[in-house]
Amino acid sequence: MESLEGRLPEPIFSKRTALPKRAEWRRSGLFAAVVACGLALAACADKEDDLFLDDTPADQLYNEGLAFVQRGDLREATRTFEKLDQLHPYSEYSRKAMVMTAYVEYSRGNYTEAVNACRRFLTLFPGSPDAAYALFIIGQSYYHQVPDVTRDQEMALKAMGAYEELIRRYPDSEYADEARKNVLAMKDQLAGKEMEVGRFYLYKKDYIAAISRFRIVIVDYQTTRHVEEALARVAEAYYAMGVVKEAQTAAAVLGHNFPDSPWYKSTYTLLQTGGYGPENDSGSWISKAFANIRLI
Repeated sequence: MESLEGRLPEPIFSKRTALPKRAEWRRSGLFAAVVACGLALAACADKEDDLFLDDTPADQLYNEGLAFVQRGDLREATRTFEKLDQLHPYSEYSRKAMVMTAYVEYSRGNYTEAVNACRRFLTLFPGSPDAAYALFIIGQSYYHQVPDVTRDQEMALKAMGAYEELIRRYPDSEYADEARKNVLAMKDQLAGKEMEVGRFYLYKKDYIAAISRFRIVIVDYQTTRHVEEALARVAEAYYAMGVVKEAQTAAAVLGHNFPDSPWYKSTYTLLQTGGYGPENDSGSWISKAFANIRLI
């Protein structure tokens, strides 16, 4: 076996330098720092040597990692799979270990680590049969970090992006149906955020800003449960501005698509106070937003 002597770190004092007197040297902070650095380097060297000398077969390490998972010792499972990846980086078991590492980190609630493990896997093995699963773990990791609608929705956007990529690349995957359901959930979450901000602007009588938020829901998230209220709020904002024609169109679209909605009833009543009723304008952005999806 090749000698390991050349692999050890170079001694700190290998060259002659001007050093403090012995007593001053030991009292100085530099002495403590050098000692600590030396100990750290020695510990790292020992770990590297131990890893270099370890000849545990890949399949054995993989099975040991699975055993740790089954026993619920996820910390040791992670260490074992990472060790396998280091010792056998080009083996089939290394590929499997990366996926298992991502799964274990996700199970431990270490979502950032899970995402990083999946990203690395997808970079190294983009055509792997397990790529769909890696994308699903990424989506789920972001999904579990989505806050309530009063806070920033970056995680919801990232989750939806991962799910949509999974659906686009692997539409027949066993994870695709769950991803589709979660995309709808994330759209509902994002629509809820827009509604919250829109209501705030409407309360402040900043009608233009309010309409811009409700418009996002009507155009981008019209399959969510928030679209009925968004149409009603748009009608309310336009009516308050005196833009009656657009208010009537919003009411007409709302009534045509959701005739039993309480939001339609309240909007209808609002228009009646001025002697108006629902009336569709096919040239309105509101009508056009539903033209390809709803029967308006």
